[in-house]
Amino acid sequence: MTTARAGTKGEAIRLLEAAGIALVELDYESGWKDAIELGRLGQKAGIRVEYRGHENIAVKSHAALIAGLSRPKVSFRQRNLYCQFGLLELPAEELATLETRALKLGDYILAGHLLRDVDTAWA
Repeated sequence: MTTARAGTKGEAIRLLEAAGIALVELDYESGWKDAIELGRLGQKAGIRVEYRGHENIAVKSHAALIAGLSRPKVSFRQRNLYCQFGLLELPAEELATLETRALKLGDYILAGHLLRDVDTAWA
């Protein structure tokens, strides 16, 4: 049983009719509006439906932060980027550049000690 990502309501409905899926993640901005309806459909099929507007990412290094912000963003979700390295070690100008890039993507760079729940990690 796998987790599947739906980018639209129609895609979520198709996934709810598919075999071998345990969880459908609604990964589109208005997914919160569809979550209850799709959750009921999923319940009938024995499939969980989940909507999340953000994800928490543990960023292990400066290089991982640069690489992660350079890749195309495949989700609409806000990413909280918890840096597990010393942000003060970065030159102020470089940190400002990375923060600007993150904000353009709808993401936030945060200090690692604030991290509570990790959804994924960038190494």
